[in-house]
Amino acid sequence: MNKPVFTVQPNSCIFCVGIKGVGMSALTELLLNAGVRVSGSDTGAVFYTDAILKELGVPYFETFDVAHIHDGIDSVVYSAAYSPETHPELVEASRRGIPLFKYADALGAYSANFDSSGIAGVHGKTTTTVMTGALLKGARLPAQILAGSATSVFNGHSTLSLGNGYFVAETCEYRRHFLSFHPKRIALTSVESDHQDYYPTYESIRDAFVEYGRKLPVGGELIYCADDKGACEVAETLRKEQRGLMFTPYGFTAHGDFKIQNFSVENERLVFELNAFAEPFTLRVPGRHNALNATAALALVSSIARTENRAAGGAGVMTTAQLEGMRRGLEDFHGSKRRSEIIGEKDGVLFMDDYAHHPTAIKTTIEGLKVFYPNRRIIVSFMPHTYTRTAALMDEFATAFTGADALLLHKVYASARETYSGGVTGKTLFEKIEKAKCSANAGKILYVEEPLDALPLVKSMLKMGDLFLTMGAGDNWKLGEALLKEV
Repeated sequence: MNKPVFTVQPNSCIFCVGIKGVGMSALTELLLNAGVRVSGSDTGAVFYTDAILKELGVPYFETFDVAHIHDGIDSVVYSAAYSPETHPELVEASRRGIPLFKYADALGAYSANFDSSGIAGVHGKTTTTVMTGALLKGARLPAQILAGSATSVFNGHSTLSLGNGYFVAETCEYRRHFLSFHPKRIALTSVESDHQDYYPTYESIRDAFVEYGRKLPVGGELIYCADDKGACEVAETLRKEQRGLMFTPYGFTAHGDFKIQNFSVENERLVFELNAFAEPFTLRVPGRHNALNATAALALVSSIARTENRAAGGAGVMTTAQLEGMRRGLEDFHGSKRRSEIIGEKDGVLFMDDYAHHPTAIKTTIEGLKVFYPNRRIIVSFMPHTYTRTAALMDEFATAFTGADALLLHKVYASARETYSGGVTGKTLFEKIEKAKCSANAGKILYVEEPLDALPLVKSMLKMGDLFLTMGAGDNWKLGEALLKEV
């Protein structure tokens, strides 16, 4: 029996199980733009995607029930969180002979319809994707962009539709989901050990990125961070295989057009120069890592612009209008949701939230904030995400918070996808950091199991001029929002 192929046809009916997921709601919007009739189901829990789906006019159920599945549905797309063997709606769809597609497979099939570019890496891929969208918009290039987070740059959505010539998407390494994608370009930000429940060793996750690189066709382009050891290893492996690819390095140690030079911080702006451009760029978000993300986006959009100009009969070089539009797009970029996101300021205290949950991302984010806000005391609330990551990277976590003036730790935010029988908890991490005395203020390493229980403690600590930063992939962001209301 031939395996069904996911197709996008106007007026077809697609039902999405887990429709409130960030990726699923973004795919829903792309399908609607293509004339597809989309509906779906999810739990009754409220997410920010509820507002997006309602704005789009998408009907969805807040329960799972076999009665939602009928023969008028052409295909069902489902979140990886649900099993087709046990989920009632998926079982019913299968019984009726309705084709089932995982979200990653549906997105991959969608990408095959375009000149597509995938943005990948353990760190930075969401921010790089949103920056890419801002640059494409500035350069007036006909593209669709899908990011892993909502952003004000995309009018509060996770997608931006500027035309049908190109498709750029954040592509995820977890469980090799990105292998369903069909890229002509890959922007690779970083490769290191993560998702230990699936990739037990560094080599296993590195090899998955190599496998993704092999998806590039002859003449395809790998844009990779020359400052990242893992990304360089992936590039070198692919180079040795002589697959007919183009390799474009970027970063502070790169050679060629996208070498970062004369980097500085001026008036809460990053300023840097690239060999490919005559004038410097400015960026309103903190951190050397964001200069790297911006450079990856500039390299990717430059490649797309050259392709578009060749297709239009030009010389394959960027026009002055495109260059100026890209510069304005980067200057107007002000972050994405949960990525150094300023959620408010009250009584002289700046409240910020950041999704960083890997030691490397935590360390670079705090260091960047320290340079960007040299006169602010930085107080960090951190909630570890997954027991397996916390256990595997315990030593790295112990040295990740050295830039913080005070550190408040919470329980581990568990993941439904992992099975963990070890003894590591949030308290274990607290004891490890306290013993290592890694905080800039060793007397201010604190532990409160539940984030909201720390409300009175943090209120007593905060002073005018402080930066209070909630970090992690858990729900301690609620503490920052509660404090903003009460301070």
